[in-house]
Amino acid sequence: MSQRLALLACAALVATTCPGLSARAADQTPAGAPPPEPARIFAPLASPQPVNAYRSGSGAPGPLAWQNGADYDIKVSIDPTNKTVTGSEVITYTNNSPGDLDTLWVQLDQNIYKEGARADFSSPERHANHTDGFSIESVSVGDDGHTTPIQPLVSDTRMQTPLPQPLPKGGKIKLRITWHYTVPGPWGGRTSVTPSKNGDIYEIAQFYPRMAVYDDIRGWDTAPYLGQEFYLDYGDFDYSVTVPANFIVVGSGALANPAEVLSQEQRDRLVTASKSDQRVMIRTQADVEAAIAPPPAPVTATPSPAKPDAKAEAKPDKAPTTKTWRFHMSDSRDVAFVASAALLWDAAKLDLPPVAPAPGKPPAPRLAMSVYPVEGIGSHGWDRSTSYVKHAIEYFSEKWYPYPWPNAINVGGHGAGMEYPGIVFDGMQDRDPMLFWITTHELGHGWFPMIVGSNERRNAFMDEGFNTFIDALASDHFNHGEFAPKHDSEYAPDTGKPADDIIKVLKDPDAPVLMAPSEVVSEKYRHPITYFKAAYGLTLLREQILGPDRFDRAFRRYISLWAYHHPTPSDFFRLMDSEAGEDLSWFWRGWYFNNWAPDYAVKQVSYVDGDPKKGALVQVANHGWLPLPVVLQITWADGSSARMTLPTETWMLRNEITLQIPGSQQIRTAVLDPDRAIPDVNRADNSYGAVPTAAPQQH
Repeated sequence: MSQRLALLACAALVATTCPGLSARAADQTPAGAPPPEPARIFAPLASPQPVNAYRSGSGAPGPLAWQNGADYDIKVSIDPTNKTVTGSEVITYTNNSPGDLDTLWVQLDQNIYKEGARADFSSPERHANHTDGFSIESVSVGDDGHTTPIQPLVSDTRMQTPLPQPLPKGGKIKLRITWHYTVPGPWGGRTSVTPSKNGDIYEIAQFYPRMAVYDDIRGWDTAPYLGQEFYLDYGDFDYSVTVPANFIVVGSGALANPAEVLSQEQRDRLVTASKSDQRVMIRTQADVEAAIAPPPAPVTATPSPAKPDAKAEAKPDKAPTTKTWRFHMSDSRDVAFVASAALLWDAAKLDLPPVAPAPGKPPAPRLAMSVYPVEGIGSHGWDRSTSYVKHAIEYFSEKWYPYPWPNAINVGGHGAGMEYPGIVFDGMQDRDPMLFWITTHELGHGWFPMIVGSNERRNAFMDEGFNTFIDALASDHFNHGEFAPKHDSEYAPDTGKPADDIIKVLKDPDAPVLMAPSEVVSEKYRHPITYFKAAYGLTLLREQILGPDRFDRAFRRYISLWAYHHPTPSDFFRLMDSEAGEDLSWFWRGWYFNNWAPDYAVKQVSYVDGDPKKGALVQVANHGWLPLPVVLQITWADGSSARMTLPTETWMLRNEITLQIPGSQQIRTAVLDPDRAIPDVNRADNSYGAVPTAAPQQH
């Protein structure tokens, strides 16, 4: 076997052809026709974002790279009687850009629920419930006692706030906003109230006016919110949530006042959890039942006659009707929380290095947590959630980049499958592989786009696709592959082989390309393109083009260089080229800018001078516009076999090649891509299965 492999490695090129170039544009052509044009496939690629002082040719941030910042101090309260959230915030905004800013733009995501919002027309199926959106009560700038009222201009989901004086480079300003809104019901998990057996569950996200991003690409990026997620700057968060006293609140970051809101028993359980690899119940079913039980009826007693000299007995204070939970989150782009009386709570330790605590606070343990109603209880359900959380955070931290925040929380509620820094919202009814997959996927968003802050509203594949790629690897890793390989019913057809599953998309003439703006990708194609095709592209890079060692090193470098920054697709393409040591323009062009596909064929098998003892001639043709490396497997008459890989460079000047294969006997089969590892769109011509008859000797 080893001898045959060595011989195949020395196979000679004995004949080539290069047909004329087609007049039809390749990007207008579905895979398979017309013949590929090497001059176009391998032409230099002009990336959309140019190289400049802010973004380098290596894909790293440039020498003059800058990024603005936003710190938040937020106070909110929930009124369950009318399901409203009322809040105030102080945003400390820092201008690090090269020029002055004479206005600030703020995102008002709750306005997506207003009747007549743009999202009502772009995605009407998502907006069954309408509200009045954000009611902005006041806006001002300045410090306490020296504030200047601002008359904002609200446009759909954006608010423009002109400044009294321009904010210079390096300057800071405090923007103060008060507001309230009605929680719009259980839609989507973006901010919702969901009924459960023991009470409503408030999954609260996008609950405060958030700064828009001002960057070197567009200035103010004011794309309206249509439901396709977010683009945010980084900063530190202090936020408090006031709720009824029988509620618990679990949110992004670290709880800053546990002694004020938790019982001693619950605090002791948290200490135990911080030392345990197995989950520890922090709030049990009995605790939930006690919290929702009606208060005991007052006891009526016959008063004793008062004695003139008796001192008045001190009456105990009434139990508070509300509690305020305070949290701190550093180096984040967002926060979210869940609040309810109905939630069980369990936790286990995260085996990660400690992180810096809030100012003035001792280091706190880092915990994997789950909160869910009684509907989630069960050995096939949420009893295992925290083990899934713990695995995901520890695996991604070791494999790609360290998790930066104190806790990681999985919430069982409406079931939106939605992610925020440090907390994700999943479904109370999720079970077994679905619970594992959704938990791992949503937590994987902690890396894309919570750490690597790409623009989801414009390039969704950079978070959904990249995250789907890493969470599929996590499925392989968990508990010896208990839930592997990862499947998704929306990746139709689901054969278990990604190369086969993607072919339907590659052959669909109406399928959008990965570089299409996120908002123009219809729901029909959102999963197949934004998630699956983007993830599978990284798999092809890792497994078929670069190899795991080169890919993993380059991908880790991408994450570390762009952590807490804003990369574009161009930055990613350049960095992978530079770090992996390859010009991958042909792949970026074919897979990201077009829906091109590989299509190889074994055209003919013959023998040198018609004599099998002199070796075979195998003619291979390329009919596809995405010339991925492809394996050719030769099996001889005696059953022995060997393989060789045809690299992409094979097709730089030609569409056909004849390989001289050393050997001394007839070939039984010649098969291209025997493992179905690449998405060849026509496998019918990938093999030569008959034993060819020797041609007469020429004299």
